[in-house]
Amino acid sequence: MSNHQKIRRLVFLSFFTAIIIVQNLVPFLGYLPIGPLDLTLIHITVIVAAFVLGPVDGAIIGGIWGIITFVRAFIWPTSPLATIVFINPLIAILPRVMIGIVAGGIFALALKKYNKPYRVLPLAAILGACCNTLLVLGQIYLFYQGKSQILYHIDAKALLPYLLTVVGTNGIPEAILAGIVAPLISVPLIKKWNFHE
Repeated sequence: MSNHQKIRRLVFLSFFTAIIIVQNLVPFLGYLPIGPLDLTLIHITVIVAAFVLGPVDGAIIGGIWGIITFVRAFIWPTSPLATIVFINPLIAILPRVMIGIVAGGIFALALKKYNKPYRVLPLAAILGACCNTLLVLGQIYLFYQGKSQILYHIDAKALLPYLLTVVGTNGIPEAILAGIVAPLISVPLIKKWNFHE
């Protein structure tokens, strides 16, 4: 990779980092509050970064979002639930990193294997979004199954149905939105600035 390409990649990393920070600080740009949880939009930025720059840089952008999520849980939480679950770095950071790895990795593989790799983008975006949702909610269940009374006084037997409801009300819409919006933004950027050569 030439110095010019390295500089361009750093500029794009900075650009995506700035977007992530703005989405976390400006209400309704990154989170839409719905009940005790938020409908997340930030994952789309991570997925676009992963498509345009590759899985490693997508993981970095996801990690930046995760670190912000972790810090915000202590000083400026996005919801009451965030003060309980996102103080755990495994829940706050790991799922965000995996968005970039999953979405970017699938697209990188498609670039090597298929003549029309752009057709994979909606599926890769959906799987990246689902990875985030399943890892966050799965770890909430894992870590808080015996302590579900602190999660809005949810009965231990009601925790799993509650989390499955969140998958339906938040996870599925987030995945569908990612599958539509992320490819629409990514394809022109990939064609204009090809980091996959």
